[in-house]
Amino acid sequence: MHDVEYGHSNHHDAEHSPEEVLALLKYMADHTRHHCEELHDLAHSAGGDAERLIHEAVDCFQSGIGKLDDALQKLKEE
Repeated sequence: MHDVEYGHSNHHDAEHSPEEVLALLKYMADHTRHHCEELHDLAHSAGGDAERLIHEAVDCFQSGIGKLDDALQKLKEE
């Protein structure tokens, strides 16, 4: 459903070379970082409980980005 709603192609069955995996993971981590910055700015405009919740969501995204960075490091070491 996500693929249809947001126009993303479905790559779940696709095979990727190690180089493609590294490039895609790096792109996705950087792309998500950019969205976190946007959400952080948006939170200040929202104010109140919404601001707090957006900041909590950003914290979760940043934790996920950290895991992607760790996965990238592991792949580079292999």
